[in-house]
Amino acid sequence: MSSTSLHIVIAGAGPAAQALVRRLVGRTDTRQRPFAGTVTVLSNRDDCPESLLELAELPQVSVRFGQAASFIDAEAKVVTTVDGLEFTYDQLVIATGSAPLLPPVDGAESVLSYSTIDDAASIGEAVKEVTRFVGRRPMGILVGNGPAAGQAEAVLRARGVRPVRTTLRPTAVVAPDADSAAPGQAMPATGIVFEDGSSMKGDLVVLAEERTARNDLAESAGLRTALDGGIAVGRDLATSVPGIWAIGDAASCDGLRLGLLLSAESSAMLCASGMLLGAVGSASQPAMAA
Repeated sequence: MSSTSLHIVIAGAGPAAQALVRRLVGRTDTRQRPFAGTVTVLSNRDDCPESLLELAELPQVSVRFGQAASFIDAEAKVVTTVDGLEFTYDQLVIATGSAPLLPPVDGAESVLSYSTIDDAASIGEAVKEVTRFVGRRPMGILVGNGPAAGQAEAVLRARGVRPVRTTLRPTAVVAPDADSAAPGQAMPATGIVFEDGSSMKGDLVVLAEERTARNDLAESAGLRTALDGGIAVGRDLATSVPGIWAIGDAASCDGLRLGLLLSAESSAMLCASGMLLGAVGSASQPAMAA
């Protein structure tokens, strides 16, 4: 099937999905065949962030806001949304992301969060501002356990932060004083409080708690899942069903959430290459978690 007739449906509209659309339609890589087909993005959001609006303005792209995918008929190659709309596809990409295992900590909106490799960049920018403000090497409180917390600690150390790690979950986050930042500048939280009233204070707080893939959609299509709950994919990001791919934090490869293994851009590059080079006909078996 040529790319001129290829219709790709992407379930999800987060960073990985957006990166894939840019890779397919806005790509300048001359080593790959130009994509002349069409892309439909099914977003569960009713609002329209600027980054998604820019993609929606591309002539080959249709973004359906507030139309989260809810069911996949893999045999008929049809995706049904929560409102009952049906979309046929030649290739389907699941990019529904992940969700935190636990409810948010009180005041968590003021902390830095690490859930995927892509978060390293935003944390790095925040560290620069904190370092400039405190005038010394900052101390960071890192909350979490598991692979995400391990990566977050490495990110903090690489950026000059002295991380103090705790696996005990706080009940609340201490927001910075209103007078502790320059006008118009939002500083991250500086401390946490535990259930017994004890607390830890630093210059910034990073939450790197475990997450679980949103795989209800995958289960409706009979896709194989990994032991960690994510959609099992091979190194080419193909799932166990030909014609269906999974990228971003919805997928699992080599026993880890894909978001901890690859950036959104890297996932998009691999997935686009597989689809456009006709790799779906020989989709690899998923690598299962040990």
